[in-house]
Amino acid sequence: MSAHRRKTSHPARRPRRGPARRRPRRIARTLLATACALAVTAAAGAWYAYRDLAGSIGSSKALEGAEKSRYGDTNILLMGLDSRRDRNGEKLPEEVLDKLHAGSSDIGGYNANTLILLHVPGDGSRAKAFSVPRDDFVDIPSQGKDKIKKAYGLAKAKEEERLAGQGVTDRRRLEREGREAGRKAQIKTVRNFLGVPVDHFAELNLAGFYHLADALGGVPVCLKKPVRDTYSGADFPAGLQTLNGRQSLAFVRQRHGLDMGDLDRTKRQQAFLAGATQKLDSAGTFTDPVKLMKLIDATKQDVVTDEGWDLLSFVKQAKNLSGGKVVFTTLPVERFGRNHGEDINVVDDMKIKRLIAEQIGPGASASAAAPSPSDAPGAPPGPAAAAPAPTASGSPAIDGGGIPCVD
Repeated sequence: MSAHRRKTSHPARRPRRGPARRRPRRIARTLLATACALAVTAAAGAWYAYRDLAGSIGSSKALEGAEKSRYGDTNILLMGLDSRRDRNGEKLPEEVLDKLHAGSSDIGGYNANTLILLHVPGDGSRAKAFSVPRDDFVDIPSQGKDKIKKAYGLAKAKEEERLAGQGVTDRRRLEREGREAGRKAQIKTVRNFLGVPVDHFAELNLAGFYHLADALGGVPVCLKKPVRDTYSGADFPAGLQTLNGRQSLAFVRQRHGLDMGDLDRTKRQQAFLAGATQKLDSAGTFTDPVKLMKLIDATKQDVVTDEGWDLLSFVKQAKNLSGGKVVFTTLPVERFGRNHGEDINVVDDMKIKRLIAEQIGPGASASAAAPSPSDAPGAPPGPAAAAPAPTASGSPAIDGGGIPCVD
C-alpha cells in the first residue's frame, strides 16, 4: 500500500517547469516585438512628417532640362537675395524688419547679393565653395554686361512687363512667374561665368539668415578684431562668439568699415555657413529627426529649391561638410572700375574659368575649357577704371575649433 502511494504520489509532487519557463520568454518576445513596432511606427511618422515639411518648401523648375555634372559630382548654387519680401512677394512684417535692421520693404530689390557655388565631389574628397563677388561685371543673357547680382532682378522685371503687356493683372502670378524668370537668368549667368553645370540651387531671402540662426540656437563665428557698423547694425567684440538671428544678419551684411568692403563681406558669408554647418553637426541635428523637422519648419517660408532635390539625402551628406571640411575661395578680382556711375569689379573671365576647372577637376563641363564669345578681360565701357585692387582669393584662417576667423 505504501509502495503504491509512493508510485502515484511522486508525479503529483513533480514541479511543472516547462510552461513556467516558456511564459517569460513569450512575454519578452512580445515586448520586443511591440518595441520594434513602435520604433518602426515612430520612424515612419517622423519620415512622413519630414516629407510633409520638406514639401512645403518653395519649389522651382528653374533647372528643368539643365546640364548636369559628371562622375557623381554635385554643384549647388546658394543664392541670397537682398529682398525685404518673402518668397511670395509679400512684405515682411515691420517688427521683423526692425529686428533685421534692414530698413523699408521697398529697398533691396531682387539683387542676388550672396552667390556661392558649393562643389561636392562624387568620390567623397573635400568639398569646395566658391564665392562670386556680387559686383563682378559679367555677361548677363539677354541683358548685356552688368553686375552679376542684377541678373535676377532684371529678368524678373522684364518677364513681369511682358506678362502685363499680355493683360495679366494677377499680382501673385506676376510675382511667381517673374521670380522663376529671375532664377533661370541668375543660374544661367553664373553657369556661363564659371563654365560648370549647376545641379541644384537654394534661394534664401534676407530673413532666412535670421530664422536659420535662431532655429539653430545661434551660430558660432570668430572675429579677428572688434567691429561696429551703424548701417548693418554690426557691433561685436573680437574672438569666438555665438550670434543670434538679428546679430547673424548684421554679421553677413556688414561691408562698411571693412578694408575690402564687399570682398570682405563674402568672407563673412563663408564664415557664417561654416559656423552654421558646425552647429548643425554639434547639436546632433543631422541625426535627430525632431530637431531636423523643427529646423525645416522654421526656415521653410524663406527658402526655395529646385524641384526634385532630395533634401534628406543632402542633409545626410552635409554632415560631412562641417568642422572646416570645406575649402572656401573668393573668386579673384583684377581691379575696381566704374560703369554708368556704379562701382564694379573688373574680372578676367578666362582666368576664372581655368581656376574653377583646375579646382573642380574632370566633373566640370567641357564648356569650362573655353570662354564664351563675349568673355574679354580688360576695362569695362564707361569711365576709366580705378586703381588696381588686391586680388580677393583664398579662404579665411581656421581656428582650432574649425570656425573661420575673419576681419
